[in-house]
Amino acid sequence: MFEQPFSFEGRIRRTEYGFSLIIYTVLATVINLIITESNGDAAILGLAFFPMLWFLWAQGAKRCHDVGNSGWWQLIPFYGFWLIFQDGEHSANQYGDNPKGVSGVSGQMNQGGQSYKNNQNNKVSSTYKGGYNGGHNNPNQSRTVINKSINNNEKPNEYKDGDLYN
Repeated sequence: MFEQPFSFEGRIRRTEYGFSLIIYTVLATVINLIITESNGDAAILGLAFFPMLWFLWAQGAKRCHDVGNSGWWQLIPFYGFWLIFQDGEHSANQYGDNPKGVSGVSGQMNQGGQSYKNNQNNKVSSTYKGGYNGGHNNPNQSRTVINKSINNNEKPNEYKDGDLYN
């Protein structure tokens, strides 16, 4: 954590960005209290805000990179607040590798519980191994009619209103 905190290159996680905001807020509050209590001698102490702002902007730019945006996006009002909660891109992007160390989309689940993995042809394939075939919209589901009729003249797989499907 905090490798090259004044650099504008690379990506950082939400936790490092959150700690950066806390550090900046604490230091800015302390410096502001010292400047307020001093009688005109605080001009040099006011120069401490420049490295602090550089630190905050660099960390914000790296967090913008993690979500796939340029560092200039942090100039949008409330965008820095949004960056605390927004998850970064799961794979490497133009700004660097995933800081979490997780790459690609393998292991992610969709709503149906199906895990998707990229193969060599960049096609998405389903690796779901559960016993559920899907609902009535599944085109691969075979439909056989349970014949509940008493009449022996009917064919066994003929559909009649009210029959049940397997």
